[in-house]
Amino acid sequence: MKKLFSALLITLMTCSVAMAQKASSGENITITANGITFTMVFVKGGTYTMGATPEQASDAKANEKPAHKVTLSDYYIGETEVTQALWVAVLGGDNPSEYKAPGMPVELVSLEDCELFVEKLNALTGLKFRLPTEAEWEFAARGGTKSRGYKYAGSNDIGSVAWYESNSDNKTHPVKLKAPNELGLYDMTGNVWEWCCDGYGPYSSAAQTNPKVSDDNADANVTRGASFSNEPKDCRISIRSFSPGYISPGLGFRIAM
Repeated sequence: MKKLFSALLITLMTCSVAMAQKASSGENITITANGITFTMVFVKGGTYTMGATPEQASDAKANEKPAHKVTLSDYYIGETEVTQALWVAVLGGDNPSEYKAPGMPVELVSLEDCELFVEKLNALTGLKFRLPTEAEWEFAARGGTKSRGYKYAGSNDIGSVAWYESNSDNKTHPVKLKAPNELGLYDMTGNVWEWCCDGYGPYSSAAQTNPKVSDDNADANVTRGASFSNEPKDCRISIRSFSPGYISPGLGFRIAM
């Protein structure tokens, strides 16, 4: 047992050193958890305008205003939504999703389910995964410092980057079938809404650095990105929604680090 523990500890320490080296060089990171491999995309920090920016035009809703400046430090975010294969590899047991296939996003998961997944994944890898903040999610969806100012995540042509009302056949689809955005992130528009760690609340006009809205006193957590059942105006890059705790076949998540 001591030998097994020592081997595991050495593996985790080696993994952590390798991650630190890649982080300093701004590289993406590929990780394997119980045989399932996934990629975390490096997002170089920067300052951007969050919310109802000009390309959102008259479709912008009141809860996307006022647009405001946000500055973020470097971070990582999942290349894709967490898949059913990764979910089962980390947690074991049954797959909760309504639309089942290993390469499809896991759905019908609550915020507490996502937090349990993160806890188990951290224990398995020795790393520090978490849900993204809402500001991190939007910056990544916009393409970070490589943004070209698109209305949707990766294009002004929603059909090229998203599964949505008109092309989804009213169900989820495997990740990475549509084109990625400027950072190489897939399905940040459509397929499933994605949990964020922030509690839902109104925007402030003040400039902010690494903002996170506490969910301690919030009635609901933010969800972003829209799903397979939404029409284009509700799939825009700045669209915000929230969940007071329900689960849905149109709601999943991606992880950050």
